[in-house]
Amino acid sequence: MPFHLKLPSLFASRPRLTLAAFVIIALIALVGIPRLLGEKLVVLTATQGELTQSVVASGKVRSPQRVELTSQITGRVTQIPVREGHKVDAGQLLIQLDPAELSAGVAQSSAALAQSETRLAQMKQLALPLALQSQRQAEANRVQARQHFERSRELVARGFYSKTQLDDAQRNLDFTESQWQAAQLQARSNQAGGSDFRLAQVAVVQSRAGLELAQTRLAYATIAAPVSGTVLTRSVEPGDTAQPGKVLMTISPAGDTELIAQIDEKNLRLLSLGQKALASADAYPGDRFPAEINFISPAVDPLRGSVEIRLRVPEPPDFLRQEMTISIDIETARRADAVVVAGEAIRDAGSAKPWVFVVRDGRAQRQDVLLGVRSDGKVEILKGIDAGEQLIPASALSVREGNRVRAVAG
Repeated sequence: MPFHLKLPSLFASRPRLTLAAFVIIALIALVGIPRLLGEKLVVLTATQGELTQSVVASGKVRSPQRVELTSQITGRVTQIPVREGHKVDAGQLLIQLDPAELSAGVAQSSAALAQSETRLAQMKQLALPLALQSQRQAEANRVQARQHFERSRELVARGFYSKTQLDDAQRNLDFTESQWQAAQLQARSNQAGGSDFRLAQVAVVQSRAGLELAQTRLAYATIAAPVSGTVLTRSVEPGDTAQPGKVLMTISPAGDTELIAQIDEKNLRLLSLGQKALASADAYPGDRFPAEINFISPAVDPLRGSVEIRLRVPEPPDFLRQEMTISIDIETARRADAVVVAGEAIRDAGSAKPWVFVVRDGRAQRQDVLLGVRSDGKVEILKGIDAGEQLIPASALSVREGNRVRAVAG
């Protein structure tokens, strides 16, 4: 049987072998080369420069205190020379009530005082001298009556006078004695310390107190600014009737303007008195002005988990208004020459031992770090990383320590 070599079938199988070899080589290149050279990753580079840490909060404009003006009496409003927003000086007229009835009360009390003072002066100038004169006259009459009684008794004893004449002399003596005693009492009463004199003095004191009361009530008709400041609210108009206790006007005293804000208690450790801040009103976001922390509440609000702080504004801009919403940026730390990395490079940032994956010699190396201040997604590295080193983001979960890495700048 003749031998036949089937060369065409052998040559027909070569294309399939070539294709299979190509696929195998491609798979080796796809899997082996990355393993050999490392995974390609976008890395974060540590830089060196200034880093400022700040706490951002929202607050309100508030003066240190407010003065609410009310009326002490009921009265009709006749004049209000100021409106909201007006600057006022201490003692300036704000509200005038009708003073007619109160002025009449002052006049009546003045007349009563004049009358009581005249009565007291009359006692000193007239009543007392008359009483003393009456006392001296009663004394003289008493002495004369006693002498007459003694002579009558002697004459009756000799038989020249009858018993009736002696009785008349006795009655006259008793009468002059009583007059003398009454004159003495009247004189003592009109002298300083006597009852009539004291009553006259008390009348003067009462009349003077009544006048002071009437003058005080008249003064209540004029409501003046107790301090210099700005009129915030006015809730009364001329012709209205003011009632005691009803707030008629509110004044913001002149003085340091304050910003009040609530800070999350987790930031309390970053705050201290005297720290500087920059603030801006939401209505004027481009106009920032300086402020300074001058009060940190010793208590934490348990419902909101916040701490109240107040900031003094040494030079408040003209556009600031009470209760304006303010954005506050408080500078809590500043580093002039810090090693800075993006916060996304830090792993276990909230733990006691934060760490990073740093690319060294083409491999991922775990490195513990000591963190410093933080601001706007950036973190200061105090220890563990130098400026210029490349870090693998924490989002690269597939990386393990020792893995080869091909770093690509982000």
